[in-house]
Amino acid sequence: KRQRMRFGQRQLRREQRVSPHHADSHVHRPDHLSGYLMTLEQKKYQNGFSVVEVMIAMLLSMALAGGIISVFVNNSYSFKQDENIGRMQDNARFALREIAFDISMAGHYADLHIPDSVSYDGDLVTATPCGPAGQDNWIYRTTEAGTGNSLSIMAVDNATNAAASAAHSCFDGSEILNGTDVVAIKRVAGAETTPSANGAYLRTNGTVGVLFSGDKPTASPLAIAAPFADWAFRPSIYYIRQYADTPGDDIPTLCRKALSGAGPSMTTECLATGIENLQIEYGIDTSQDGHPNVYLTDPTLAQMQDVVAARIFLIARTTDIDTRYVNNKTYSISNAPDVIPGDSFHRRVFSTSVSIQNIRTMKMMGF
Repeated sequence: KRQRMRFGQRQLRREQRVSPHHADSHVHRPDHLSGYLMTLEQKKYQNGFSVVEVMIAMLLSMALAGGIISVFVNNSYSFKQDENIGRMQDNARFALREIAFDISMAGHYADLHIPDSVSYDGDLVTATPCGPAGQDNWIYRTTEAGTGNSLSIMAVDNATNAAASAAHSCFDGSEILNGTDVVAIKRVAGAETTPSANGAYLRTNGTVGVLFSGDKPTASPLAIAAPFADWAFRPSIYYIRQYADTPGDDIPTLCRKALSGAGPSMTTECLATGIENLQIEYGIDTSQDGHPNVYLTDPTLAQMQDVVAARIFLIARTTDIDTRYVNNKTYSISNAPDVIPGDSFHRRVFSTSVSIQNIRTMKMMGF
């Protein structure tokens, strides 16, 4: 009996020593012992990352994040500068196109071939004559009193505020960017129109004409026999202003004085920001064959009677700086002094040539 009991105890101890993973294990264990053994097994197969592994992962993540940020910053910078330069080029092309078209149309008085064929309505007045001091209604005058010289196109070379104000009283004495050219042009629009209460108009039948404001002449010195047509009168004065929106913003801007509104009067229209310099060379026909023989930067009014062409130069710059760029290039146009900016604005030089067809035609016809 004792032997059987000892044998049973030895058998029980052997069963308790059998591994829990043994395929035939069927030993019953208390619940608290089974949970303990499971926890040990989970710990054995669920060990975490080491400190070295975590540090390596962090370094790789930081390097990847830095690369992504660097690509984003460089792309953003490139996009901003491309947009900045693109806007500068668009502004310069538009400015050059506007000036070139107006200059090419100088002296266009519809079907009238010569400026002194224009008469003036007695009620034609303006609050801003925009000419030299003491010359009333100068902006309407197509010829100079006393000499009969055409006033279709006039120039102020490398103007100062004092010189520009002396030639054109509608400047305020401080808006011109010194050292840039000023050009005044007188002409009518390229197509007939119906007069309104605003602006000034030329009524002509091809033989004589009268300049008036409002919707019809009210005190014309002569009768315009039918058939006749009305054309909008479009005088303009181009110049570079020191600022774009408010004095002191230091954004050079191409502007013009133009006739508009009831009255009418000369008002300021700004066309393109970032235009830093305007220079014009005038082609003078000294042989009366319709072709320029010499280009002058500062012609007199008498010499301007033979102008048949013009070369137009612009320096345009971006309106925003490039923080990674220093502009040490030399810019040289016409007779303006060479400029080395030394700042962080991108710049380009733009130029074109135009024929002043109306004056050229008159010269070839012997007028």
